[in-house]
Amino acid sequence: MATERLSSILSHLSPSKSGVAAITTKNPDDIVITMAIRTPLAKAGKGGFKDTPLDYLVYLTLKKVLEKSRIDPQMIEDICLGNVSSAKAAYIVRAASLGAGFPSTCAASSVNRFCSSGLKAVQDIANQISMGSIECGLAIGAESMSEGGDRLEKPFHPEIVKVSDANDCMQPMGQTSENVGKDFDISREAQDRYAAESYQRAERAQKAGWFDDEITPIKTIIKDPKSGEEKEVTLTKDEGPRYGTTFESLSKVRPAFPQFGDRSTGGNSSQVTDGAAAILLMKRSKAIELNQPILAKFVGATVAGLAPRIMGIGPTIAIPKLLAKFNLDLHKDVELIEINEAFASMAVYCQNTLKIDPAKMNVRGGAIALGHPLGCTGARQIVTGLSECRRQKKRVLLTSMCIGTGQGMAGLFVNEQI
Repeated sequence: MATERLSSILSHLSPSKSGVAAITTKNPDDIVITMAIRTPLAKAGKGGFKDTPLDYLVYLTLKKVLEKSRIDPQMIEDICLGNVSSAKAAYIVRAASLGAGFPSTCAASSVNRFCSSGLKAVQDIANQISMGSIECGLAIGAESMSEGGDRLEKPFHPEIVKVSDANDCMQPMGQTSENVGKDFDISREAQDRYAAESYQRAERAQKAGWFDDEITPIKTIIKDPKSGEEKEVTLTKDEGPRYGTTFESLSKVRPAFPQFGDRSTGGNSSQVTDGAAAILLMKRSKAIELNQPILAKFVGATVAGLAPRIMGIGPTIAIPKLLAKFNLDLHKDVELIEINEAFASMAVYCQNTLKIDPAKMNVRGGAIALGHPLGCTGARQIVTGLSECRRQKKRVLLTSMCIGTGQGMAGLFVNEQI
């Protein structure tokens, strides 16, 4: 603690640092991550979590947080749940936290910024800690896509949709993917080749046991669809990876959205998935006081808007905006990148436009191979990215995703487990 305090004092007396030197400097007031875990990701409607409602999934995740972190639950002042599909998310996280063993003094809320909700929850908790509103907080991202999606039930008011961008907010995600493919000439072949690589990376990572570091096994109940018989199962692995997937096999898959185009398919789009992830945050000084392991430093996050009809290219707007705030170079300073593969169209566009080295991006595969539980993904990317940073002994991690209705978000982290 004395060393950290001295470092903080010296940093104020010496010339200000910038770039990597600035974000890797350790100060007592840094917002740090002391635990980052996730559940296995299961196929919605037919996988291991198909009979696990959102409230129970959140409850199980919260129980694992207390078990894994061994933190006194009295220390947690707020829990923020990122979720997209449930209008009852705020009820759910409050009740689930109380049921899991958190005291009534621990508050709870939910946030929804579509596919970035998990990262938004992390940002919300980090901002509260930074401002002194709370000392310790927990961010969760969770989604039960088995229970339903987030489609609009009716059109917007006629006055709203007179503006074309507002009207475009009603476009289905598949349509926006086809828009990106057509507008920026991302061919079906390029998309299938990218998707094949995602599957192959996920297969390699799963077989090598790389995911074991980030996944916490979950016990739940599953029902036999024919007999109705219930049995307890322990989920330990992601269900999305399809071993042996090749470009040739993906090229035979029919278009998923023929009314909009012929480039996006069930093989080169993200999977519909159930899952949850949790990130525990506090100041560095508090982590040292509580003897909590410091996994990483939360540096910052930002959001950006763009035309809704090409929402997929959001990371190409959000990433430069975030890096500029910290005087960082994407190619020289950022060592690993997690970009959500909502569709191969946007993943290929982002990789090409930002000139990202493929060896740095989605090393363990992405949402095409692993799945995309909407509210969970923003948190899941942090868990996966930090685990890969530990494996490769890399420091600077960047996460990003596109967001429905035309937005992009990005987060920046420094791995301290080297």
